[in-house]
Amino acid sequence: MNKPMRRVAIFCGLLILALLARVNWVQFVQADELQNDANNRRTIIERYAQPRGDIIVDGEPVTGSVETDDDDFTYERTYTDGELWAPVTGFTSLFRSATMLEGVEDEFLTGDDDRLFFNNTIDMLTGEDPRGGNVVTTLNADAQRAAYEGLGDAKGAVAAIDPRTGAVLALVSTPSFDPNTVTGNSEEASEAFAALSEDPDEPTLNRALRQTYPPGSTFKLVTATGALENGLLPDVDEPTDTPDPYYLPGTESEVTNLTNDRCENATLRIALVDSCNTVFAKLSDELGNEQMIETAESFGYNQGEDLTIPIRVQESVYPEDNAPQNAQAGFGQASNRATPLQMAMVAAAIANNGTLMEPYMVDKLVAPNLNVIEQHEPQEFSRPMSPETAQQMQSAMESVVSDGPSHDAASIDGVTVGGKTGTAQHGEENSENPYAWFVSYAMVDDESPVAVAVVVEDAGVERDAISGSGLAAPIAHDVMEAVLGSQE
Repeated sequence: MNKPMRRVAIFCGLLILALLARVNWVQFVQADELQNDANNRRTIIERYAQPRGDIIVDGEPVTGSVETDDDDFTYERTYTDGELWAPVTGFTSLFRSATMLEGVEDEFLTGDDDRLFFNNTIDMLTGEDPRGGNVVTTLNADAQRAAYEGLGDAKGAVAAIDPRTGAVLALVSTPSFDPNTVTGNSEEASEAFAALSEDPDEPTLNRALRQTYPPGSTFKLVTATGALENGLLPDVDEPTDTPDPYYLPGTESEVTNLTNDRCENATLRIALVDSCNTVFAKLSDELGNEQMIETAESFGYNQGEDLTIPIRVQESVYPEDNAPQNAQAGFGQASNRATPLQMAMVAAAIANNGTLMEPYMVDKLVAPNLNVIEQHEPQEFSRPMSPETAQQMQSAMESVVSDGPSHDAASIDGVTVGGKTGTAQHGEENSENPYAWFVSYAMVDDESPVAVAVVVEDAGVERDAISGSGLAAPIAHDVMEAVLGSQE
């Protein structure tokens, strides 16, 4: 071979090697990335070539799939009572990412999950059309509807869980939206999505899981637990030696109370009934920032992105802080931030005799042939307090309902109810209307089947009409009653 021919042969050889290297790189390194790229139209077409599995509540699907006239996309997602279930289901659309359960369980719902391989193979051999798997939730339809109707036109959220297992029973966020409006391959769907994205009320935001608020006086349950567990007080009826007003440590800033006749040197029971800021500021300061953080974390605070149900829950934060800020955080203000689910977990731990169960919303994953692919087993999350402390706290929370302003709104005939109101200040110099909170549990036969947290962010009422007992407690009452009624 002469020299020019040899050079051409070497050059061609290098080109072939480069081509082989590129092919292998694409096939073995970039394959998943390219397959999952949002702009990969073939993947999108494949996703909607068969019906998705359903999301099930109380044995009934709240989702569906309908055949379309579209040449590319054979099926389109549908939702039953879309606004009611949107915080749970989220949505899946042709050109947007799937959200909430539609997102986290997407592979199972589409049938792409490896655990459905055997089922898919049998379907192929028997000539059955391929189908996705079903996601069976823990939700209680009556409780969900009670929470949704209770919030009505108000902006807010409700989270309810079964303290015995951690099963999520209700998860509502308002204003909500109808996911049916954004699923189709149409200009209308695209415009509807744009309108939702630009809505200042953020209807697609799941406030129960993804929004944190100052928890206000509902956080006093955590501070009281810390005081009892760490021996500051022997029980909830011991005087706390608290002045009224109380000055934040190292400052001349006063902490005052809405009621002023029983807070001085009040017991924990009276301080919870009358919601005495002074008592819990002093207790938080005496416990110190490090101990308060440890107590809050035992209830689920400061978990980063580790808390999922399986939808990711926004982190609730009790931060490292100086003494004055720590004292304020002890009665639910300053930098203390919590999701409604977090405060439902606080009530649940107290109701469950000190054991906090890990919250979860998916009971099982079921193949199209009804074989159970995955069954969730309840798991313990933590033990924030001893059973003795829990019983002390239950006694005090039940006094809040029997002797406090929420009595008429929260009481249920023949049922023991414990609760705590909260009115959380926010905005510069507390200029915004406060948030109304209520957390509670119902107790039947010495065990609690339901704990609830309600936050009303904006009910469109005058500032003087905003209170946890007036706005949030009636909603919690209806949710508890719905759960109890469904178990009869």
